[in-house]
Amino acid sequence: MDRSALASFLRVRREALRPNDVGLSPGIRRRVAGLRREEVAHLASMSVDYYSRLERGQGAQPSQQMLTVLARVLHLSLDERDYLYRLAGHHAPDRASGDAHVAPRLQRILNRLADTPALVLSDLAETLSQNHLAAALFGDVAGLRGLERSGVARWFLQSEHERRVYREQDRNRQGRALVAALRATVGRRGPASPAAELAEELRRRSEEFSRLWDLQEVGTRYEDHKVLVHPELGPIELDCQALSTEDQSQTLLVFTAAPRSAAEEQLALLSVLGRARFAAAPGDDGGFMAR
Repeated sequence: MDRSALASFLRVRREALRPNDVGLSPGIRRRVAGLRREEVAHLASMSVDYYSRLERGQGAQPSQQMLTVLARVLHLSLDERDYLYRLAGHHAPDRASGDAHVAPRLQRILNRLADTPALVLSDLAETLSQNHLAAALFGDVAGLRGLERSGVARWFLQSEHERRVYREQDRNRQGRALVAALRATVGRRGPASPAAELAEELRRRSEEFSRLWDLQEVGTRYEDHKVLVHPELGPIELDCQALSTEDQSQTLLVFTAAPRSAAEEQLALLSVLGRARFAAAPGDDGGFMAR
């Protein structure tokens, strides 16, 4: 671990960002052009003291999970992310195995979406990043590990919890869409890919998935109209729009309500409910909490 080089790299990358780049207001009395240390710490859900020690070349070696979050917050490219890992004494993640690093262009858009649910998914339906409204609506799933990271796996293996946000009459359609999208990913990535392994595992463990897989449906939805159910606010009618990276490995989903609709009022209430829950959530004594 090269503490001095890591500290310098973090400081320079922090100072290169502007508040607007990460969805923050610059404020009136601002003495620095870039982000403040406390702003980076807040966005990464770690203590200011811990992050400050990293920039001073002090403290314990950061975990790979923490580096992943910092790479997202600092809008690092894949090469910059890999460099950050090596400075911190870790091997860079294998890009061929299905990368959890959020594409900076999608992250920049997500950072500007404060008043509507939005999240970034991998092509295995893993939630890589989400704003507070998406977490309030779908649940905070960005920190999950293993097979349960995939929304497809959760849909078919943890169905009661995962499907609660959809009306019963819409669940079959949603399940078919998830399977069709996974088949498209398998076709793009190949038979030896993590996508193919996921499909094979789900065929083995879920009779429903196996039945839908045998329908041979292939496709990705780039826009849709959904009725999503919140336990306190009830059904919310939203339009869903998808924006993908060029290689289709990541997709930004944005859920919007029609102007002056009941759903628009529900999203405003959801924002209040979501922030109240996050404010009440206990923190980790170690200073880090997965987002």
